Amino acid sequence: MVQRVLTGITTTGTLHLGNYVGAVRPAIAASRESGAESFFFMADYHALIKCDEPDRIETSRLQIAATWLAAGLDTSRVTFYRQSDIPEIPELTWLLTCVTSKGQMNRAHAYKGAVDANLAAGEDPDAGITMGLYSYPILMAADILMFNAHRVPVGQDQAQHIEMTRDVAQRFNHLFGQGREFFVLPEADIEKEMALLPGLDGRKMSKSYDNAIPLFEGGAKGLKEAIARIVTDSKLPGEPKDPDGSHLVTIYDAFATPAQRAEFRQQLREGLAWGEAKQRLYDLIEAEIGPMRARYDALLAHPEKIEAILLEGAAKARAIAAPFLAQLREAVGLRRFTAVAAAPQAAVAAKAKSALPVFKQYREPDGKFYFKLTDAQGRVLLQSAGLEQGKAAGQWVARLKQEGAAALAEAPVQRGEAASEQDVLDALAALQAAEQA
Repeated sequence: MVQRVLTGITTTGTLHLGNYVGAVRPAIAASRESGAESFFFMADYHALIKCDEPDRIETSRLQIAATWLAAGLDTSRVTFYRQSDIPEIPELTWLLTCVTSKGQMNRAHAYKGAVDANLAAGEDPDAGITMGLYSYPILMAADILMFNAHRVPVGQDQAQHIEMTRDVAQRFNHLFGQGREFFVLPEADIEKEMALLPGLDGRKMSKSYDNAIPLFEGGAKGLKEAIARIVTDSKLPGEPKDPDGSHLVTIYDAFATPAQRAEFRQQLREGLAWGEAKQRLYDLIEAEIGPMRARYDALLAHPEKIEAILLEGAAKARAIAAPFLAQLREAVGLRRFTAVAAAPQAAVAAKAKSALPVFKQYREPDGKFYFKLTDAQGRVLLQSAGLEQGKAAGQWVARLKQEGAAALAEAPVQRGEAASEQDVLDALAALQAAEQA
């Protein structure tokens, strides 16, 4: 079964080393797995919750797009887009808002944190809190559910939002599915060992704490200067140091092999100076991100190339989002009005026949032959693998029509993304009955 992986980063600033280790690197690694279908987006709607500076958002979107691409994102394998280029996402957000309880939103960490900060400052609990911040988890749920992602690489601090997404998806399925599961239930994909990278002072790396190590900003010099500011204990060169209590070692671990980790720890226990340890950390990180920085600078010099890539990605994303949203609108009752009139029996029979699922055979540019089963609305229920001979495709179509579900286990097919197992079984049963009529 193809696993969909989705992740995004809010576009309110430049990325730091913690963003790279916690989100960008594991997400790109996941996109290279066999059997993975990956979606990467810039969460620029989310940025509006935190930032009211248009120029800053514009600059951030460009820099973050360049970062993903420089870090090795292969847009021929993945779908890479801006959230704001997909109008189906805010519409889905509203559909989900209408089934999400206020009590669930009251428990969201971001909202509770803002309320606690207001109370600590003696302010009204909701001072300065917008509905954007309050409803943030629903927009995040729409990002994920729009493409029915199975896995979402996130930091530990975002795990609650994945659980909330699962709850909202289950509620929608229950209310409107009528036996069909519109949404899959996503799983948080957290790199346990490196869920949160510490900053210069040991706290979670964050620009709001002014403890971040830049990814590309400031070049190699900026990276080296930031590493030099990492807080360590006061032990002198030659004195044994405890590697398990050092956040410098934690950062080193994020880039090192197991052998390098073991050697670095041993050398610290034997008295390696902190200054030398920081130089080794710089050399290790620069070896990985230095080549990326060169690609990043080249991309920023040609923003029109980034724009073309993003528009192509948006077209791929909307090819999935638009028909899926049409199904969701139908499910909740937002349907087109059609004329209802008495029809002769022959017309009724013709309509019933035209409503049957349809097998379609075709040949792709790769020279292979394919077939697919679609319902009356054009939704793909089954999609075949490529076959060397057109005759083989025709034989499989004939078997599926005649034998129905009995032939399914052996057939070289996979279920369509928006189709349930029951949809497929019902379609094959209808075709089998039509063959026997």
